[in-house]
Amino acid sequence: MEWFSADGYELARQVLQRGIAAIYLVAFISTLAQFRVLLGDNGLQPVPGFLARAGSRAGPTIFRRGYSDRRLVAVAIIGVAIAASLVAGLPQLGPSWLPLIAFLLIWGGYLSIVDVGQTFYAFGWERLILEAGFLAAFLGSNETTPPITVIVLARWLVFRLEFGAGMIKLRGDRCWRDLTAMFYHHETQPMPNPLSWFFHHLPNWAHRAEVAGNHFAQLIVPFFLFAPQPVASVAAAVVIVTQLWLVLSGNFAWLNVLTIVLAFSAIADPVAHVVIPAMPARTATHPPDVWFITLVLAMTVVMIALSYQPLRNLVSRHQLMNASFNRWHLANAYGAFGTVTRERYEVVVEATDAEIPTADAVWREYEFRGKPGDPRRMPRQFAPYHLRLDWLMWFLALRGTSEQWFFVFLQRLLEADPATVRMMRSAPFGAERPRWVRARMFRYRFSTWHELRTDHVWWVRTPMGEMVPPISLSPAAIE
Repeated sequence: MEWFSADGYELARQVLQRGIAAIYLVAFISTLAQFRVLLGDNGLQPVPGFLARAGSRAGPTIFRRGYSDRRLVAVAIIGVAIAASLVAGLPQLGPSWLPLIAFLLIWGGYLSIVDVGQTFYAFGWERLILEAGFLAAFLGSNETTPPITVIVLARWLVFRLEFGAGMIKLRGDRCWRDLTAMFYHHETQPMPNPLSWFFHHLPNWAHRAEVAGNHFAQLIVPFFLFAPQPVASVAAAVVIVTQLWLVLSGNFAWLNVLTIVLAFSAIADPVAHVVIPAMPARTATHPPDVWFITLVLAMTVVMIALSYQPLRNLVSRHQLMNASFNRWHLANAYGAFGTVTRERYEVVVEATDAEIPTADAVWREYEFRGKPGDPRRMPRQFAPYHLRLDWLMWFLALRGTSEQWFFVFLQRLLEADPATVRMMRSAPFGAERPRWVRARMFRYRFSTWHELRTDHVWWVRTPMGEMVPPISLSPAAIE
């Protein structure tokens, strides 16, 4: 069965299995910390209500027959334990069925979470981690060589991810075509990181080079992932370097890190040894079992069939971005930033303990963990951890209208709900209830070098008016 084995791709398998498992570990930890506040029994978008409305339209989820916060915690804890064992490489030491079951368990657990996650789990990288985890299940264990079809399917995933993102940009905003997108992107991206301010202040020629490099990496390089070695390894290296650039300049949860992990599917062991001579060589000792070969080939046929829709989407004038074509979130369409916003707007939530919110009332601001707030606060690094509430606040400001979950959020702040308050970086009245809360819209821009030196501010903001006027609980609730 030499045709079945991807000889010389042991490094690729180790990076894929452990790297994907590490992202699942982060995802389950994020779920433990945030899901109950956002989507639990008393959440901003409660899952029980969603399941009652969706009925059979809800995707595959173990919560279909009943959701509880306790059941959610159990699924997430099991996911953390299994993912951690895969990161350590323990299931991979056994027969091929052991990592297969381990990956399918965390894939199924996270699929159950995503399918009830509604707005807070509607990000493209949720589908990416699901598809990547499913493929990783079929990479086998250390005792056998990795299957060539799974290695190729991982490259096909990288191709769709990169080429799809490149095409959505080329078909979308004009600023990608005239190479000016990065004049705005570092400042207006959803969650800038500590280096975003410095990237924004690069000269315009460097910004144009960023866009040109992006087009090269996303529209040309992906084709070479399927070329003979060492060309495929060089193509993978280009993808990795460009993704590292994005890691340095922004907070995109695990999107960039997972893309880097997947790109290793094109790096062959001999090429890696040239770069890192000290890297130990590892070889499998047993051929794969017939049952495993049969299962992998069956999975490959299914994935090829499912790839028809995303392939059509890539060449379509009406290309979809971050779309699923089946209930299992396999063979998805990917893409990001088809449109680049030119100005940044932020929703600032404030509270007061004044009895009546007159013009003389003193309003104090809630601070979020990741999204811009206090102009003096330097942006922080959170990726690959995903701050879901902060990301939804960016979309809220982008749309300029309030959504139902946001009004529930304001109510929780009025109640000084402990779990909701813990989601914030700081609350103006701590555990005490404010009398009134409101939401105001501000336009933000990065400060200049002069403003940073003299005023010690990273942002300069301009009030644009109220999004939600002062609201309160009933008098009885306040007392």
